[in-house]
Amino acid sequence: MTPSTPLSLVGLLVVLLSLASSQTIDASVKDLSSKNADFAARLYRAIASRTDDNVFLCPFTVSAGLLALLSATNGPTQDQLLQGLTLTGLDPQTIPDVFQNLRNNILQENAGFNFQQGMAVLPAQSFSVSSSYGDLVQTKFRGNAQSLPYTTPYEAMDTINRWVDEKTGKRIQELVSNLDPQTQLLITTVASYQTQFSTTFNSSSTQDERFFVDKYHVVMVPMMFGSGKYFLAYDRSVKAGVLKLPMTDGAAMLVVLPDEDVDITSVEEEVTGEKVWGWIQQLKKTKLEVQLPRFKLQQSYSLKDMLQTLGITQVFEDDADTSNMGGAKGPKLTQVFHKAMISVDEQSGDATTGGGATEFRSLPPRLTFNRPFIFIIYHERTNSLMFMGRVNDPSKFQ
Repeated sequence: MTPSTPLSLVGLLVVLLSLASSQTIDASVKDLSSKNADFAARLYRAIASRTDDNVFLCPFTVSAGLLALLSATNGPTQDQLLQGLTLTGLDPQTIPDVFQNLRNNILQENAGFNFQQGMAVLPAQSFSVSSSYGDLVQTKFRGNAQSLPYTTPYEAMDTINRWVDEKTGKRIQELVSNLDPQTQLLITTVASYQTQFSTTFNSSSTQDERFFVDKYHVVMVPMMFGSGKYFLAYDRSVKAGVLKLPMTDGAAMLVVLPDEDVDITSVEEEVTGEKVWGWIQQLKKTKLEVQLPRFKLQQSYSLKDMLQTLGITQVFEDDADTSNMGGAKGPKLTQVFHKAMISVDEQSGDATTGGGATEFRSLPPRLTFNRPFIFIIYHERTNSLMFMGRVNDPSKFQ
């Protein structure tokens, strides 16, 4: 007689197998995440090269908007958009399902993910939006697709800005302040994020200290202080240190500090998806004291010019084919508006980092971010680049 397996053990095995399955990331999701990271780095470089100011954007949300637009395109317009988004080789028909899977993987990590975002595809009222396309934008990309009366610009602006209020819990209150009555199609994307570090920055240790914007300009900023075991790397090819700050919601921040004699733009020029993953793989745990400014950033961009430098041009032209949106030829894209906000402060969760310390002798025991630095927030399980930014002056909040 064959011995029976206790039902409780069978149940436990089923639960464990289910959990293991839920933790597995599909290869197509990994591929899309990797390609999105390449696009994110290209877009960041295009924006950063045009300004000496602080930079902050949510490339994940921008990608969502452009992928929703991709589903509306056909022919050469679609082919060029695929190439510009670094998605050559992917089947446009499968991308909505893969993106939905990617997004679900990110949001299921923690119900408390401190990420608020909104995306909308907004053609003029003279162009129709089919119910099938509207449903696709809503279900696959968590966005809105609706027509707006751009011939009455103030009415259209009011609709957009009220939508922004709703999507970000009023953390971002205005996305557009001026609209062209001849607008045919807008993509609008907004995002806000509140850090909640696993490692603790004690607010009682925060004090005002100098931040060197450049050799001629110094500002006083609240400098947070933390001490413990941190993941750290040093990239000799760009002469920059990389610090990882895990967060309680499944995300982590990489903070990249160029050496004192290195211009931050020379580091930015080398930032790619591959470079970022290389930094992550080089991280080693070490005992360290960290000083990081407390800051808020809110940046707004009209992305048409930047996207055109990345090779995305035809969708802005009169012969653009967006017929999958509602039939006929469809509208040409007029502009892509993006606004993102972040608050970086002492808020933390209960989790703490663990593991043995590794001596890392090429960096000092105290790492002070008192000069311009780059930061990247990524979702650890999917390796999705969520946010990218540059802090030139942490005393400025726009």
